[in-house]
Amino acid sequence: MKPLKHKIDVCLAVAEATYKEWAAYRTHSMVSILVGPVFLLVQYFIWTAVYGSTSTLGGLSLEQMIRYFGASSLIGYITMDFADWNLQMLVRTGKFLTFTLRPIHHRFFALSQKFGHRVLGLLVEFIPCLVIFVLLFDINMMPVNIPLTIISIILAFFVNFYVNYTLGLLGFWLVDASGISRFVGILTSIFSGTLVPLTLFPEWAQYILLFMPMSYMGYAPAMIWTTGHFTLGGLTMDGYLAVGLQLFAAFIMFIVSEIFYRISIRRFSGVGA
Repeated sequence: MKPLKHKIDVCLAVAEATYKEWAAYRTHSMVSILVGPVFLLVQYFIWTAVYGSTSTLGGLSLEQMIRYFGASSLIGYITMDFADWNLQMLVRTGKFLTFTLRPIHHRFFALSQKFGHRVLGLLVEFIPCLVIFVLLFDINMMPVNIPLTIISIILAFFVNFYVNYTLGLLGFWLVDASGISRFVGILTSIFSGTLVPLTLFPEWAQYILLFMPMSYMGYAPAMIWTTGHFTLGGLTMDGYLAVGLQLFAAFIMFIVSEIFYRISIRRFSGVGA
């Protein structure tokens, strides 16, 4: 129990320090209070025009579609991650050398940082935007299954982190991996359901995405929030099975990140330190 307690204490300490550090620049995060509602308003006008006299698209009614994008925006505030950028910066500047001397895995440190950073996001982004969506836009943002939605968002948080951390490990292999990071970021926005629900993709593409981690980073929790179930690749499953798939995706990405970390760390030379 002592090693576990020690890890929890370290995680809380790093999270608290990160929270205090970013809280000093909380106005930067509060910009999302404007961006989120504007994004949802644009989606409302777009999808109202797209639906026209059509009652459903991709299995979603217009009301569900608006709720989907509202949920997607809010979930993004909780799962947003900077692990790839931060790790690449540490490797490029040589500052990663300090973590090779510390009795803590850098991935655990980065995850602890994300906890603190996203607690701040919960307070200054998620909650204010949720209030705006409900009170100003009059959208029913109540999840169909609250406990399951919370679990799904937490798992999306971890999937997002492990995917981005694995991407950040490219910093050990390339002089500048920012271009690849931006490219993957664009693909993630498309294939995680942030820009359009994945049920509107061709069925063959949906089937492929069923086996990709991106669909469990945004689309799965947004669908569970909105409809209580998960539909992709012609398959419709209840929220509990979808959460199980998210858990499996998080576990797989954890293993992938660990294997890639062990291979990549051998290439670190501390240049720039």
